[in-house]
Amino acid sequence: MSGSEPKTVVHEDARVLARAVAARLVTALVDAQAARGTASVVLTGGTVGIAVLAAVAESPARDAVDWANLDVWWGDERFLPTGDIERNETQAREALLDHVPVLQARVHPMPASDGPDGADVEAAAARHAAELAAAARPEDPVEAPSFDVLMLGVGPDAHIASLFPGLPGVLEEKRTVVGVHDSPKPPPIRVSLTVPVIQAAREVWVVAAGEGKAEAVSLGLGGADPSEAPVATARGREATLYLLDRAAASRLDGV
Repeated sequence: MSGSEPKTVVHEDARVLARAVAARLVTALVDAQAARGTASVVLTGGTVGIAVLAAVAESPARDAVDWANLDVWWGDERFLPTGDIERNETQAREALLDHVPVLQARVHPMPASDGPDGADVEAAAARHAAELAAAARPEDPVEAPSFDVLMLGVGPDAHIASLFPGLPGVLEEKRTVVGVHDSPKPPPIRVSLTVPVIQAAREVWVVAAGEGKAEAVSLGLGGADPSEAPVATARGREATLYLLDRAAASRLDGV
């Protein structure tokens, strides 16, 4: 497996975790913009992922980010109509993106089921892959940007993005985006980035809270078989962080 050795940071509870990750995210984006003039981030959904975005919106430090020079992407998406409240994009807009001066041309939502490809999730995935390829630079290791920060949640079953145990998506080595037809977590049809894109990111952050995530966290850090625990593939090229609350870290030795 490629990528950096994971480091674990544990916070007291989910509320403190969300605020700490928000502060870390602002700092990372400011640092990336200082180094390269621009920055890119991959957002995640779920309770903690959206809480992080809300915490960014509430933080005075958010104004340190040059929002006009930020590209926003997602790790996965529910293949539902635009504006559906279950879409990660919709929730992210309500929590953060509607409250900061991000340029809409630099917000790259994953396809919706009422988009140009209609209900054809494979065509929609291919369209999004083309958008990623167009944003890639010659030095990027895959046909997608090398994201400065790629955030991931993790499910109790150890899935990340919409790469689930036992499904073929986690084993994909060539495509950057896949359609998911039989997600065990509803809705069944989704769009997801693949492992090569995740592992091309500069930093990958796995953000998890709650006792229900503790076993998945343990598997991810313990080098489990990726086909059984996709979270084990979550590695960034320069840094891999597991940002946890105490409950999610409860099955780790020495924590």
